[in-house]
Amino acid sequence: MTTAQMPGQLSGNVLFYSKPEPLAKELHSNLGVKRMDGPFGFARAGHAIPLTVGEFPLAAVTGPIIFVGDDRVPIAVMGLNAGENMFVRDDGTFENGVYIPAYVRRYPFVFANDDANKQMVLCIDRNAEFITDKGYDMAFFDAAGEPTEYTKGCIEFCNNFEVERQRTLAFVQLLKDLDLFESKEANFTPTNPDGTAGQPQKIAEYFGVSEEKLNKLPADKLVELRDNGALSQIYAHIHSLVGWDRLVALAMARQAAQPQPANLNS
Repeated sequence: MTTAQMPGQLSGNVLFYSKPEPLAKELHSNLGVKRMDGPFGFARAGHAIPLTVGEFPLAAVTGPIIFVGDDRVPIAVMGLNAGENMFVRDDGTFENGVYIPAYVRRYPFVFANDDANKQMVLCIDRNAEFITDKGYDMAFFDAAGEPTEYTKGCIEFCNNFEVERQRTLAFVQLLKDLDLFESKEANFTPTNPDGTAGQPQKIAEYFGVSEEKLNKLPADKLVELRDNGALSQIYAHIHSLVGWDRLVALAMARQAAQPQPANLNS
């Protein structure tokens, strides 16, 4: 998996990547990346970001880790509203102490499927704001048309990400085989002006590991999950679900801090 040699049609719709192009010296020899103090502005639209299983313990500190869709894709929930990441500031930086998923850190690089040639090719998002043909700090290719050390490092990162992605697919398949998934809801009960509990509101529907099913597994199966590392990742997911309360509290605090409209009747 190296730089592309002008493949056929790419397939797939990838979060954040609006104009993916196969990285090739014929197209990108005069391009590079400029350093930015706030490089994550693109992630402001990512309220739900894919995770690899090895990231679960770190991501669990920030917010809920859930599974979505028929494929049970693991997701880091970073906002309550679609298209709104609560942890990315207006200046393109993440809030202090927030885990930044590898999916975000690999941007603007990504592997894509080349269906015509049955292979994966390395692409860049040509619309990334820090890719430029003027005043860049890191070039994609050197004068001889070879990938620079910067590009080689990014290729290595993407290769490692792909390895972790495959490991995540195996982890999810294991949970499916053991029938550990169940449908879950995240709910919030607001407080009325008089201090009484309001009507519960559903925030999200998703899939998660059933603690009841997990506890009913045979002892030898639990030992197997412990020994292969899956059990600690399962508990990281389960413990992360308390993060729904954190997101709700953060949203309420920000709403309370917003300027209130003047009361014209006062």
